[in-house]
Amino acid sequence: MKISTLAVLGSMLLGASVQAAPAQTPVLRDYRAVTLSGNGQRIAAIEANNEVNQPGGQLQRPHGAIVVRDAANGAIVQQFDPCAVCSYDKPSWSPDGKRLAFIGYDGKAGKASLYLASLEQAQPKELLSVKGVASTVRWSPDGKQLALLATVGARKLAGAVEAGARQVGEVGSDDDAQRIGVVAASGGELRLLSPADIYVYEYNWTPDGHGFVATSAQGNGDSNWWVAKLSHIDAATGALRIIAAPAMQMNLPSVSPDGKTVAFIGGLMSDFGSVGGDIYTVPLAGGTPRNLTPDYRGTFNGVVWRGQGLLATALIDSQLAVVPLDAQSGPAQPVLLGAISSGALDGRLSFSADGKLAAAAQEDFIHASYLVAGPWQQLKKITHDNEQFAPQVSVQNVGWSNEGYKVQGWLLGPMKVEAGKQYPMIVNVHGGPGAAASPRYVDASSQIREFTEKGYFVFLPNPRGSFGQGQAFTRANMADFGGGDWRDILTGIDAAQKVAPIDGQRLGLIGHSYGGFMTMWGVTHSERFKAAVAGAGVANWISYYGQNGINQWMIPFFGASAYDNPDVYRRASPIESIKAAKTPTLIYVGERDVETPAAQSLEFWHGLRAMGVPSSLFIYDGEGHAFRKPEHQRDLRQRTLAWFERYLK
Repeated sequence: MKISTLAVLGSMLLGASVQAAPAQTPVLRDYRAVTLSGNGQRIAAIEANNEVNQPGGQLQRPHGAIVVRDAANGAIVQQFDPCAVCSYDKPSWSPDGKRLAFIGYDGKAGKASLYLASLEQAQPKELLSVKGVASTVRWSPDGKQLALLATVGARKLAGAVEAGARQVGEVGSDDDAQRIGVVAASGGELRLLSPADIYVYEYNWTPDGHGFVATSAQGNGDSNWWVAKLSHIDAATGALRIIAAPAMQMNLPSVSPDGKTVAFIGGLMSDFGSVGGDIYTVPLAGGTPRNLTPDYRGTFNGVVWRGQGLLATALIDSQLAVVPLDAQSGPAQPVLLGAISSGALDGRLSFSADGKLAAAAQEDFIHASYLVAGPWQQLKKITHDNEQFAPQVSVQNVGWSNEGYKVQGWLLGPMKVEAGKQYPMIVNVHGGPGAAASPRYVDASSQIREFTEKGYFVFLPNPRGSFGQGQAFTRANMADFGGGDWRDILTGIDAAQKVAPIDGQRLGLIGHSYGGFMTMWGVTHSERFKAAVAGAGVANWISYYGQNGINQWMIPFFGASAYDNPDVYRRASPIESIKAAKTPTLIYVGERDVETPAAQSLEFWHGLRAMGVPSSLFIYDGEGHAFRKPEHQRDLRQRTLAWFERYLK
């Protein structure tokens, strides 16, 4: 139920989306899906130019191209953009580092194409196309085959955050199945391998090329990731064998070079793609997973085999670290790297085949994104495209203690404050709860910059339930939504007021997904806030249990179903305390939200109206949990600012 740091507003609040702008507008270079070749000589990434103007313009995510650079100095070697209307998926290097495979998706045509590029040729070759969606291309160990995940005839884009298919006819009778497909690198037909009733989330080749290790589940792909099993799929027959079915969520499975052991990240995670947990291993033949990192003080979000050992990345507080691991003795001392923003096929960093080199994109709140590469113990900056962009906000890393927990958050504010003046503050609760507010560059076109320009501070807390401080901290709000996590936030507000000139009588509250629920909870459990914006929230966990399309996530977080233990669901429902609400609240949601259906926002709006609380509800046509249409992003941003300006100024 996450969207990392307000996924709908997140791109606007944290500067990832941009606005159309006139000529001569500064261009911010965006680096995504950074991938290092096995020999460590080349970097491939999806790169795009974002035009950055002052707040208030049209928002859009620009079209990107696949750009190949020299890993030593960042010089562009080649650029591939065979489909001007496509969005590209993470590129994948061939084992010899001479070819590059990637997928382009044409949304209007509803078609995904697999492209094969050579550094010696200017134009890539379209190897095949799929009527539907596809992603995650991976080379076989011998370089002779390519595998990918394909949903033929897909009714919706993959992932629960995307707009849901219309619920008409016999519901649940025609669930999309995402399957592993294989094609020869020389060309030919796509051969779908995995069973037709199984949804494959992630996969990796075994070192012998004879099969795959995967996370998969039977039935609806949006809902069942939380009960996915670790499986082996035979590359010749497609036969599926269960390796392990632990009571945890799993990500990034891969097999050791000797073909005997599977490593994966396991833990309590709130959505597919929001990776966080401990490192586990289990025999490929099957068995009970073993935790290599029990009680680790950080949250792991990437892992790969290199040699006989493992290289993992972990979020420790709000810094990314590389952690070498021995499959028998566990983790070595971490090497802190700062804020790493790119997402490669195997996690946050992309490593060379020998594990000595790495590449990634790096940024923080005041430094725009740039590529880093070299020995992972000492990565160096190799691109300078964004050096003209100056800091747009002030930043403070705020720490506090509450009920035995050490909690952390970020306080962003105006570049200059007047002596003796106090400023309003907006508390922004991230999605999740399994996620974290992490540093991302705040550019001049972002909504956070718009807030600070108008004289607001913005507080981004990481209360218990968040990533960054180990699994015990992440699990600390199980069956306690709105309890300890809410008290952490309130205590964090007090901590923020001690380090900045914040007016405690002019506090705002905002959040999306889990953050939207916490906003609904906040306005029914506190009178500290004078305005609130609740995005895609949950008002009534009992009714939500029967409405949402991802209800498998709830048992790990609540301990039982709403039918078996309704009391724990009622205790966490903001609607139960609606009579205490007094805060003017703007509510918004996507019409086809699978994760938090619009009915929840409607129910909360009805409750506020019945209590005479100033409120507004806007349901965005055709949108899912993540908003994709620029005109809707722009409208939401304008409504949000106007709401806070009305009630906090």
